[in-house]
Amino acid sequence: MHAPAQTVPHAAPTDHAACRAAIRAGSKSFYAASLLLPARVRRPAYGLYAFCRCADDAVDEIRGPARRRAAVEGLAARLARAYAGYPADGPADRALADVVAEHAIPEALPRALLEGLAWDAEGRRYADLPALTAYAARVAGTVGAMMTLIMGRRAPEVLARACDLGVAMQFTNIARDVGEDARAGRLYLPLAWMAEAGLDPDAFLAAPAHDAALAGIVARLLAEADRLYARAESGIAALPADCRPAIRAAGLIYAGIGHAVAGNGHDAISRRARVGTARKLALLARAAAPGFSAPGFPALGPAASGLTAPALPATAFLVEAVPQFAAPHGPARALPAWWNLRGQALHVLDLIETWETRDARRTALP
Repeated sequence: MHAPAQTVPHAAPTDHAACRAAIRAGSKSFYAASLLLPARVRRPAYGLYAFCRCADDAVDEIRGPARRRAAVEGLAARLARAYAGYPADGPADRALADVVAEHAIPEALPRALLEGLAWDAEGRRYADLPALTAYAARVAGTVGAMMTLIMGRRAPEVLARACDLGVAMQFTNIARDVGEDARAGRLYLPLAWMAEAGLDPDAFLAAPAHDAALAGIVARLLAEADRLYARAESGIAALPADCRPAIRAAGLIYAGIGHAVAGNGHDAISRRARVGTARKLALLARAAAPGFSAPGFPALGPAASGLTAPALPATAFLVEAVPQFAAPHGPARALPAWWNLRGQALHVLDLIETWETRDARRTALP
């Protein structure tokens, strides 16, 4: 079975440029890693991430449950238009319409993302780790699965590992942002863990403070993330060779955020963990190296047993939603010589350092 051919593209070069600019401004970690992607993947990745970013912002920046629910409903209508071939008038919408058609992304995946955003809109709390994993599957596992389709891989075992990576990244985000979320009235930590630690959720939200009990919960969540980062590596090894460095880099940078939280004594209330430019440089170079190894990312080969591990119960529905047929685009190109790729990684971080310096001076990005 073959993927359906795409019709006339909806997105113009100016739309692609706008999506790229949105990601560069809104997600420096992803943008840093994306510069290692081959051009054939980078452009649709920007379109996908731009829509996801717009969707997240549309819910996160609105106050009031009713208005948030309306925002999610509006996003669902925009998604339906993109799949019908009549995208709304916006760069991200037009780019998304092209991406889902060209790469045969089933509508169930972005629909699940919107479901996760709807849970955010209603202020849902999560009773235990499986419930939190179900949320992470929707808001991040979906993105991992869609990126895998863009890279031309549809095998269930590869999709399952991509979902592992997305969930791991979301756990890291939650651990890093405990204080920021609490001050905004949001709580993602498993309620069962809080009860075990003697923490009352409502009292914590009223006066978020760092203590040993909270540090233990943050450490526990980061341990779960590290377990999933390790599981994900065998899936990365099964991606096209020229895509692996970027995805490894993204995982390493996010895992590095978790390590920074740990380095702060698991204090996610009074301090916000960051991975600085120099550290990102080292991680990108490491991701580009063959046979690389790092905490949370053991070196596994394409045939490693981790690849055949079953999908997480919370992400199985995403894997099962993807029909199996030939990838829309041609075979992957081989990696350039590793030393050359490392040089590219170093150059990428030089650019990022320049941009961040310009950001600090409040001057326009090039």
